[in-house]
Order: sequence, then C-alpha cells, then structure tokens
Amino acid sequence: MSILTVKNLSHGFGDRAIFNDVSFRLLKGEHIGLIGANGEGKSTFMNIVTGKLQPDEGKVEWSKKVRVGYLDQHAVLQPGMTIRDVLKSAFQYMFDMENEINELYVKMADATPEEMEKMLEDVGVLQDTLTNNDFYIIDAKVEEIARGLGLEDIGLDRDVNELSGGQRTKVLLAKLLLEKPDILLLDEPTNYLDEQHIEWLKRYLNEYENAFILISHDIPFLNSVINLIYHMENQELNRYVGDYDNFMGIYEMKKSQLESAYKRQQQEISELKDFVARNKARVSTRNMAMSRQKKLDKMDIIELGQEKPKPEFQFKPARTSGKLIFEAKDLVIGYDEPLSQPLNLRMERGQKIALVGANGIGKTTLMRSLLGELKPISGDVERGEFLHIGYFEQEVKSGNNKTCIDEVWDEFPSFTQYEIRAALAKCGLTTKHIESKVTVLSGGEKAKVRLCKLINNETNLLVLDEPTNHLDVDAKDELKRALKEYKGSVLIICHEPEFYRDVVTDVWNGENWTTKVF
Repeated sequence: MSILTVKNLSHGFGDRAIFNDVSFRLLKGEHIGLIGANGEGKSTFMNIVTGKLQPDEGKVEWSKKVRVGYLDQHAVLQPGMTIRDVLKSAFQYMFDMENEINELYVKMADATPEEMEKMLEDVGVLQDTLTNNDFYIIDAKVEEIARGLGLEDIGLDRDVNELSGGQRTKVLLAKLLLEKPDILLLDEPTNYLDEQHIEWLKRYLNEYENAFILISHDIPFLNSVINLIYHMENQELNRYVGDYDNFMGIYEMKKSQLESAYKRQQQEISELKDFVARNKARVSTRNMAMSRQKKLDKMDIIELGQEKPKPEFQFKPARTSGKLIFEAKDLVIGYDEPLSQPLNLRMERGQKIALVGANGIGKTTLMRSLLGELKPISGDVERGEFLHIGYFEQEVKSGNNKTCIDEVWDEFPSFTQYEIRAALAKCGLTTKHIESKVTVLSGGEKAKVRLCKLINNETNLLVLDEPTNHLDVDAKDELKRALKEYKGSVLIICHEPEFYRDVVTDVWNGENWTTKVF
C-alpha cells in the first residue's frame, strides 16, 4: 500500500528549475536513500512532501492517518525547555489521553448509569492505547534513546538554548525516533553524530519496521541501512533497487549506453543533413532528400544530461612554517568548567592530525584554544613562527544575504569579477549558484563557498572542523585528494574514518583526555 504518492511534480526558484514532471511512490516498510549532488533539490523535495513548500505544479498525496516525522537541517527548538522536556514532548498525544482519562473520572461523579457505562468503555479504550504504546515506561524509553545518541553526556536537564547546532540536531533526532512515526524523513542525520552514535543509529534504522527516506552523503552508512535508491539529477528522479554500490554500477552502465546511442544518432543526423543539403535542389534526387528530411523531423533526439561542474580544490601554499606548529603545556580547556585533564600536546611541521572522539568532549574547544581564539582555563599554548592558518569552522552564522560573488569578493577585493566567478566555478558551483544569495544555497553549496575562500588564501596550516558535513560524494573525494597532496600541516576534526584514514599521519582520540564520563 502506498503511504506517499507524488505525481507530476515541477518546481523551481526564479529561473532555476529544480524538478520537471517528477513522480514518486513510497510503500510501507521501504527504506529509501535519496541521493544526488549538492543543489539538486533533495531538501527542497523533503520540504514539498511535508507541505513546507508548495510546488509550482503537481500533487502530493499522503494516505490517511499517517504520522510523519521530519528531521531537517534547519529546525529550531523552543528556548526554556530542557532536553528531557523536548524528548518527553514526543509522547504529548499520550499525555493528552491521560488528561482525558482524568477528566472522564471527574465527570463520572455526576453521571447517570448509562453515561457511566459509556465513560468506563471510553476509559478502557484510552487505557489500552496507553498500555500498548508503553506509556508507563516513557522515562526508560527516553533514557535509552538519549544514551544511544550521547545526550546523557550533555545532561538531560540542560536548557536547549545553551546547545550547539550539532547538539540541537541530536535532540531533534532523538525526539523523532521516540515518536516512531509511520514514515521518518531524515535529512543528513549523521552530520553531527560521532562514530559511536552513527553505529547506534545504523542498528536502530536496520531494525526500524516503518518506512523512511534518508538523505545522506555518508556512503558506508547509506549502504548499511537502505534497500532502495532514488537519484536526483537534471530535474529527474529515478528509482534503483538495492544499495548505493548497486546503483552506481547500473547508473554508470546506463550513462555509458546513453552516450554511445547519442554518438551514433549524432553521426546519423550529420549524414542525413549532409545528404539533404546536397540533393534537395536536384530533380532526380529531390524525393530521396525529402524522405530523409521526414526521417530527421520524426526522430526522437537523444539528449545527454547537463554535466555538473566537478569541484577542483587546490590549496595555495604559503611560505614554509617553523618546525614547531604548536606546543600545549598543562593545557586545561573549557568554559565555566574544565573539559579536559591537563594536556601536553605537540604538533610539528608536516604532521596531519585527525582529532576524533564522541561529540561534546571538547574537540572544537581544543581547536579554538590552540588557535588562540579561546582563553584556556589554565596552562599555555606556544604557537610556532610564520604560521599562515586557514580555518574552516563547523558552524557559521545563518541569514547571509550577500550573493556568493560579494561573499568571496569581500575576502579578495583585488580580484576581478571574472576571477571571483572562476574561483567559485572551480569549487563546483554553477553560474546560477554563483549569482544567488548565500542564504538560499543548500548546506553543501554553502560549504563550497567557504572552501573557495579557504583555498584562495595562502596557508601552511589547515584547521578543519567537520569539513565533510553536507558535501556530496564528488566534493568529498576531491577534498580528500587535495588534502593528501597538501604540503602544509593539517589538524582536522572528522567522524568519517573513510575520509581521514588515508590523509592523516596521526590520530588523537579526545576520549583519552576528556573529563566527561563514558
């Protein structure tokens, strides 16, 4: 039975078309991976099916009484609530039932025997619903999910207003899983999860009996939880049975066959046009020329999809730094309370270090303390000479109303407009993206704008905080290649071993020095 049916969907922003006559059907229990390059419209599709956006054309039909849970990249939480409050709000419909039961008991005091019998029957139905949905073990369920996603480490009684963007996403994901809707819509859920919690989510989704649609650029994760792929490309949405690896095999074969057919047809068209041009004026061959012209007119022309620009990342080297990059002596990081034991760390020129470990243990805090952006609680950091640092922050302020051109031009005022456009195009952005405001871009496109600024500055030390979040497969592969070739030093926070394993010379696990208990 179809839970969701999308018919003849077309949508665009200004003169930029996103979908053209797209249809889609979701059946009960299907585990779907929604994939495509940055900017192809995956999040837009989610917003349309959830009713947050109205399509230009087409219909979105849900079957009746379907409970939909949507985790998007930009959801917000109500200030003043604790993490526990938010998680328990997943069961609000059951708390409402409990209130209804209590109201019925109050009314029973003045009820006639007939009314009493009806009320007792209603109470029985409501009570069974609460029991069958584990209402009386809600606290245990909240703690189980919170533990699985690492929220207990943050503190369930903490105000959500104090949380980072990544922590807020975790809270929203936990609430969504507790609601256990008929269909889960997950937009890049692993972006703010560490390896341990990605593994937990993987197990959870594998056992999830209901349907879900998952947007993710984390291919190993995607492969482990889905059984269907829907691929977005060139305003189309195509269905493939199996995992991502299976999709890639079929996709490459279809692409190759289409290219071969296109070449054969172009050759045939060229020959037909040539014959018509040479023979249409001669009486003896005019009929043959007209016959070939009719064949040309009736021909279904094969069109190749527009090739997306492939990103090219080439970091500009600065002069060589001194041998010492930094040395931390008895460094204790944190804000009001210590996040680490006293640390003695040293990084030298040429080292490429991955900083790993669970979320919330202070990896970003350590990074910012080493850069001198944060004052440590105690201890010292000595930074080496001649450091030219390129810093990629995990979170940036939203609501940027500049165009991509102005955003980069402000950083490089000596560049010509042509040079700015060329620099952005090299990062895999099309003309339409380049002329758009940063605020309307997808997460991956915004990351490419930030990478554009990074690669055009001369550096000898790259400090990267979760640079792969939101990046599509092509951009991730290119970034990995560029980091492997980079002659400078690298300090990177990353939760994807497949990405950093071949890049780094050392791995520092923050769980070895954190004050947090695991």
